[in-house]
Amino acid sequence: MNRPELPLVVEPDALQQYIGNPAILIVDLSKPGIYAQYHVPGAVHLDYAEIITTRPPVMGLLPDAAALGKTLSTLGITPNHHVVAYDEEGGAKACRFLWTLDVVGHPHHSLLNGGLHAWLNEHHVTNNQEPTTNSSSYTVTSTAAAQVDKAYILANLDNPSLVLLDTRSEAEYNGTDKRANRGGHIPGAINVDWARTTDWSNMRLRPEAELRSMYEVLGVTRDKEIIAYCQTHHRSSHTYWVLRSLGYPNVKGYPGAWSEWGNSPDTPVE
Repeated sequence: MNRPELPLVVEPDALQQYIGNPAILIVDLSKPGIYAQYHVPGAVHLDYAEIITTRPPVMGLLPDAAALGKTLSTLGITPNHHVVAYDEEGGAKACRFLWTLDVVGHPHHSLLNGGLHAWLNEHHVTNNQEPTTNSSSYTVTSTAAAQVDKAYILANLDNPSLVLLDTRSEAEYNGTDKRANRGGHIPGAINVDWARTTDWSNMRLRPEAELRSMYEVLGVTRDKEIIAYCQTHHRSSHTYWVLRSLGYPNVKGYPGAWSEWGNSPDTPVE
C-alpha cells in the first residue's frame, strides 16, 4: 500500500482527497444510530465499549492484549494502515482509540479535527453504507507503552521531572464535585480542564500557539514526562492526543484514573 504521510491532527479537506485510498482506514466512533444515518464514506464503525473494560469501582481500563487484537482485526486494521479516527461529540472517544493504538505500538494514526461535526458543516460527502470489511490478523504483543498505573504514580509523586495533569473540571479537581469515595486530586497535579482545548463552535482544537501557551504557563512543558488523567481516562485521552500533536515527546495516560485513585484507601489526596 502506498501510504500517505498524514499529521497527527488532519483537517477534513485534507482527508477528503484520500477517501477510497486502501492505505487509509477511517474509524467512526459515533453512536450507532448516527453512523447508520451518515458517516465519512468508507468509515468502519467501532463501538466505544469495545476498547474499554471495567473492574468496579475502577472504570475505563484497557482490555487485555487478546481482546484488543480481536477488535483491531475485526476492523480490518493492519500494521501498515494509517488509521484516522473521529466521533460525533468532541473527539474524546476517537482520542481514546488513538491512545489505545499508541499503547499497542501502532505507528500511523490521526485525529480528524472537528470530527463528524466539521465534516458535515463543511459539506463533505457522506453516505450510510456499511463498507465490506476484510478482517485482518492483528497481533497485540504488548500494552505497556503510553500508560502508567497507580504504583508508578505513587513512586513518582515527588519526581520534579514529572507532571501530573488533571483534565477534569475545576469542581472535580477541588472536590466539590465528588465522583468517588473521596473528592479532590492527586497531590501536586495541575488542573487544565480538557474542554478548554476545543473551540466548541466548530469542535476543532484551538490554535496551536494558544494551546502551547495554555500548558506552558502552568509548567506543563515538553521537557517533562506528562501523565494525564481524568475520571476514566476518557477526557484525558483527548488531552493526551492534544499534547502529542503539539510535539510533547513523553506523554502517558493513567487509565485507572480517579475512579481508581479516589476509591483506593492507600492513596494520598489533596
